[in-house]
Amino acid sequence: MGRQNGYDHREIERRWQDQWDEADVFRVPDDAEDPAYVLAMFPYTSGQLHMGHVRNYAITDALARYRRMDGDEVLHPMGWDSFGLPAENAANERDTNPREWTERCIEQMREQFEALGFGYDWDREVTTCDPDYYRWNQWIFNRFREAGLVERQAATVNWCPSCETVLADEQVEGEAELCWRCDTPVEERDLDQWFFRTTEYADELLEDIDELDGWPTNVRDMQRNWIGRTEGAEVPFDVETPDATETVRAFTTRLDTIHGATFFALAPDHPLAEAAAERDDEVAHFVEHVADPDGDEPQGVATDMTARNPVTGEELPVFVADFVLSDIGTGALMAVPGHDERDHAFAQSHDLPIRQVIAPEDGADTEDVDIEAAPYTEDGVLVNSGEYDGLSSEPARERLTEEVDGAESAVQYQLRDWGISRQRYWGTPIPIVHCEECGPVSVPDERLPVELPEFVHTTGNPLDAAEEWKHTECPECGGPAVRETDTMDTFVDSSWYFLRFTSPDLDDAPFDVERANDWMPVDEYVGGVEHAVMHLLYSRFVTKAFADLDLLDHREPFESLTTQGMVLGEDGAKMSKSRGNGVSPERIVSEYGADTARLFVLRAARPDKDFPWSEEGVRSSNSFLKRLLEMAREVDPDAAADDPDDPAAEYVAREVAATVEAATDRFEEMEFNRAVQAIDEMVSLLVRYRDRDAVDSGVVARGVEVAVKLLAPVAPHVCEECWTALDGEGFVAEANWPTPDRDVSDHEQAVRLVERTREDVRDIVEVAGIEEPTAIDVVTAPEWMHDALELARDDDGDVVGAVMSDGDLRERGEAAADYAKDLAAAAPALPEALAPDRERATLERAAWLVESEFDAPVRVLAAEEADDDLASKAEPGRPAIHVHEN
Repeated sequence: MGRQNGYDHREIERRWQDQWDEADVFRVPDDAEDPAYVLAMFPYTSGQLHMGHVRNYAITDALARYRRMDGDEVLHPMGWDSFGLPAENAANERDTNPREWTERCIEQMREQFEALGFGYDWDREVTTCDPDYYRWNQWIFNRFREAGLVERQAATVNWCPSCETVLADEQVEGEAELCWRCDTPVEERDLDQWFFRTTEYADELLEDIDELDGWPTNVRDMQRNWIGRTEGAEVPFDVETPDATETVRAFTTRLDTIHGATFFALAPDHPLAEAAAERDDEVAHFVEHVADPDGDEPQGVATDMTARNPVTGEELPVFVADFVLSDIGTGALMAVPGHDERDHAFAQSHDLPIRQVIAPEDGADTEDVDIEAAPYTEDGVLVNSGEYDGLSSEPARERLTEEVDGAESAVQYQLRDWGISRQRYWGTPIPIVHCEECGPVSVPDERLPVELPEFVHTTGNPLDAAEEWKHTECPECGGPAVRETDTMDTFVDSSWYFLRFTSPDLDDAPFDVERANDWMPVDEYVGGVEHAVMHLLYSRFVTKAFADLDLLDHREPFESLTTQGMVLGEDGAKMSKSRGNGVSPERIVSEYGADTARLFVLRAARPDKDFPWSEEGVRSSNSFLKRLLEMAREVDPDAAADDPDDPAAEYVAREVAATVEAATDRFEEMEFNRAVQAIDEMVSLLVRYRDRDAVDSGVVARGVEVAVKLLAPVAPHVCEECWTALDGEGFVAEANWPTPDRDVSDHEQAVRLVERTREDVRDIVEVAGIEEPTAIDVVTAPEWMHDALELARDDDGDVVGAVMSDGDLRERGEAAADYAKDLAAAAPALPEALAPDRERATLERAAWLVESEFDAPVRVLAAEEADDDLASKAEPGRPAIHVHEN
């Protein structure tokens, strides 16, 4: 094949993308029984990719391409998370409608993905704003409602007055409680809302986290914390109000401290607190204007109520306090300042008693704990607790739960049901009509989808303004009814889209159950850690609900999860337009090529680590690709190995085999940076070897072929060009993944031996001031020293005794005894060394490296072939060295 000049990345990338598409390289057949399912979280349709997108999708593309070359049938699809408020806002700003805006964004992003050469099965593309997709959101709503997993209830919700929509708790950010989309301060409103009952699966969602071995620890911890399971007890307190005695149940995890309760506290929205606010202007002022649950210090106001301690009978003052939350516990608590930090701070600020009822278990006196200065919050031994004195905390809790009238064990969760109602247009219409006679009625499946009406520019919810669409008839009685004007949270769209990819064109169900059972769970899922709670938790909930509805055999959606790190600006800060440190993917692709962008983002760090953008790193990646392409165009692909006895050629061949093994391991672990590093080092070695006087062309050709295959998942366009230059058959994207052609099980030891020897030669030359070495002798240790080392490594205690008990070694006399003492001093960290013959062979293969570095011939000698003084300095793994000079 004649050499082509230069590296026109635009022409190369366009040509190979067209050929992949024409050949359906990335299409997975429907009859694949168990494809490797590799998936990146599908993008929101903003219209513009940033470098974080490039990194995220380069990760899954590299993995999918590797798995395909390694023999798997790979499902690697792409779709669009295309509903949501930003599109609605953008449409309003540009005097268009959300659908037109979204479709333009999708077209632009698809072109960007294609320009980057991502190998998606585009036949499986899904778009969540397409009625053919969101019809199944509505179908799922109906099935969940039939199963009792949907509920409509009045709720205090987070309301963004700018976006004019409800926000989930997770969408309210920071101490200032700002909308995650527009940074507007969030308000609270009481609205009737639709909920998916995620709390029905709280225990299973929590317990199954332990089975998610392929998930990062921090994500599993975030899910555990969000679910927030707490075991304790509920205890009844009689609360005296001016009008009556009310029984209020308080939840506590420390019932053992009940004798130390000195006040009782209610959440600002507790019914008794609201009644107190009607009677007392100070309470009303606190509830309406002062209470701040997220404040640094607990605040509260006294009321005209008292609570009776059910154990001691003591009357406790009742406060309305902002550190008590109605959606955690019961909205009421017994406050024990001596053993709770928050209660302690409140008691100090309100001059309330602080009483110690728990002492350390180690026998320390009660006086050793100064509860006025700080609460004692650990378990311990009960004191000042009447008949319970002397009990340890845990048995005291058990006994009190049994003996206190009305007390019972209880479990509380931080997890709340998933509010899916959104007061906006651009989302899935909730398939409900409201009938005065029948109440809320589900739209029958045969009338789905309930499609969105034409968009109307208006404030508030445009569906309220769609009068013709809104007014309909009741599916049950045929009378007049009004459609539900709320749309679904877009997390509903993304909670099951990975199942739709298995059968995207199915008309009579959201997905083919049999195929989903064969292909699920997703083998590798990649996306941002910002989705660790909402999206991942909701997907897990929906998957479990599907399993209980006999729609799926699996109860978890994602077997392995990778949360990719951020691409930072060169200043080390997160890339953003406001900081002016962003880098346009389009510029990088235009200037350097898609493969350069892909290679740089994958070689810079492990997928889960942040790294700063580096223009120098981009240029270095580009140079590496040019060098590889040049080598592929220059080698003779038909060359065969000339001399199997050439030690230098064998050294290079073994390094190539070792690189295959190392890179394969790294690809399996998705450590693409380390895989690329190994390939880069191998290519550098091939260049160095190629430039020698005596070269085995077949070894170079084999090495370049291996490099091209190993790099193909990362830089596919250049590698296809290289593959053509090497006369490869078909596409390299469909070529077989390389395997080692030699046993390299001792490669790590060999590398350590060679590098240590080269370093020792450098040290001798530098320390001795040798300017022009004329020859270098490398002498390996005698076989008896290897025997002594193995005996020492196998011995757990008396190294000297173990060595000198061997008759042959004992005959070595003082030399063996001295070496045994050296080994004993180094134990237990004794080195592992190659066998004598393998050590010598390794050094002989690597001699050319030393020769080329110092421009001097190298001899590798056994101890018996060398001068006794020199040989006596050799040890296993550390040969003796003599550098000759004029």
